[in-house]
Amino acid sequence: MTSATPKVNKRQMKSAARLYAVQALFQMEQSGQSVDTVRKEFETHRFGATYEGDEMAEGDVDLFRELIDNAVNWQAKIDQMTDRALVAKWPIARIDPTLRALFRAAGAELTEGVAPPKVVITEFVDIAKAFFPEGREPKFVNAVLDHMAREAKPEAF
Repeated sequence: MTSATPKVNKRQMKSAARLYAVQALFQMEQSGQSVDTVRKEFETHRFGATYEGDEMAEGDVDLFRELIDNAVNWQAKIDQMTDRALVAKWPIARIDPTLRALFRAAGAELTEGVAPPKVVITEFVDIAKAFFPEGREPKFVNAVLDHMAREAKPEAF
């Protein structure tokens, strides 16, 4: 085993945690379930589970919890920051619920997290590509998150 292997796994686990956070925030909004209920479901049934022969990635539990807790605790602040990054005709309430969940998870990491903003943007643009492989959403996500990152951590630019 090379010394690079654990680093790759750690990075993959962080990427998986970000994806799971988007899914969990989406599920909470759609179902009205509490953060505790959804957290338990994801940690018990999704992390590393196998669905129809496909093994789900193991996620970084600490990052997952941090993202969904901060997205819930700071939702008003994050939504306002997202609204400022969106054009006036498109308040966050009018955008696709998957994108709304993505912006909340990314906003939580941009405002409360420790990863460099450019890493956060790249990771969440990749998630947008997974959800919208043929669409223009990844470019939209990149532009909105760039604006949010410059507001949240101007010193990083």
